[in-house]
Amino acid sequence: MSRKTTPELKGRAARLARLLPTGSARGQAARAPFVLLVVVLLGGGLIGLLVLNSALSEGSFQLDDLKQRTKELTDEEQALQRDIDAYSAPQALQRRARELGMVPGGDPAFLGPDGKVKGSPSPAPAAATPLVLAPEALTATSAGPSAATPSPYTEPSAPAVPASPTAAATPTPTTTDGR
Repeated sequence: MSRKTTPELKGRAARLARLLPTGSARGQAARAPFVLLVVVLLGGGLIGLLVLNSALSEGSFQLDDLKQRTKELTDEEQALQRDIDAYSAPQALQRRARELGMVPGGDPAFLGPDGKVKGSPSPAPAAATPLVLAPEALTATSAGPSAATPSPYTEPSAPAVPASPTAAATPTPTTTDGR
């Protein structure tokens, strides 16, 4: 008596059995799409990591450029603030006022609430009119187009010495840069 591991199929069942693959080939066919899916997922993940890494590197370069630009602008702001501080110093204001022909005022007088004058007012010392030229006159008197135009942003010089009454009476004519 010999035993068969598979029963014999007849008719319609036999025809269907011939159309379907056998059990060992069926395991191989199911494994191929899984391997293909794993390879595609790993490749996609690697490409995604590459794109993400590139974007982060680009952002890092932009951040470095912006930090450098911020440092430059901060340095420029500090330099401009130093210029402002130098121009607004009392000595620089006094020198610039003298260049414009201004003189220190005399003794002030005050009016009280009752209308009485307090103090004894005195006029400012008279000064000769300084030589102030318009910007057009400066360019007309310059020696051709190669002459440099004076910059309105010059560093203030050393502190001016307070004027004596005789110095205020005879000022020296000066030219201004048109400000």
